[in-house]
Amino acid sequence: MMPQPHTLKIFEIFPSIQGEGLRQGEATLFIRLSGCNLKCSFCDTKWAWQGGKQMSTTVIVRTIERLHKRFPAEWVCLTGGEPLLQDITDVTRNLKKHGFKIQVETNATIFRSLPVDWYTISPKPDEYFFQPEYKKLAKEVKIIVTRELLFETIEKLRGEFPQATPILLQPQSNRKWSMDLGLKLLKKSIQHGLNNIRLSVQLHKVYGIR
Repeated sequence: MMPQPHTLKIFEIFPSIQGEGLRQGEATLFIRLSGCNLKCSFCDTKWAWQGGKQMSTTVIVRTIERLHKRFPAEWVCLTGGEPLLQDITDVTRNLKKHGFKIQVETNATIFRSLPVDWYTISPKPDEYFFQPEYKKLAKEVKIIVTRELLFETIEKLRGEFPQATPILLQPQSNRKWSMDLGLKLLKKSIQHGLNNIRLSVQLHKVYGIR
């Protein structure tokens, strides 16, 4: 009996523009994996917690290659849900062999050794826990500006990452109260001498794109 190919539960694969973080505005092919281990109340992709379709690495890569023909982005972003709940080793290796740059967006509670070019990590409340490997590997640390976010949390996270790694304050679904709080927290961070704290925004929601 032939062994069954490794599959991943995929919610959707689509071309778009990266709307968040330092890669904001760049053409990107997205692979959204199903499932999440945190299920935050403020999550804006709750629909990806369940459902999805089992797809083999071969089918996933072929889908990306097909999309690339009409939308020639050099970046592929694996997101969720929480993409690292599933073993994405094979698909990332295959995408790299096809010449793509790989970004992973993760809550950082799980670490896997992968051929990834860009880790965007977003530790979540209450503990804002992250695996220690990300201290060196994270290209950016994204904090969602919830109503409960305190300056002390920003200060703690700033101290746990290299100064060259930016801490991004991203408003919760671009809501006005969240943007106002983010600005207030940024000003306080500057006053207390914290370096490389930045305001962010969800660009795809401004433009009304997927």
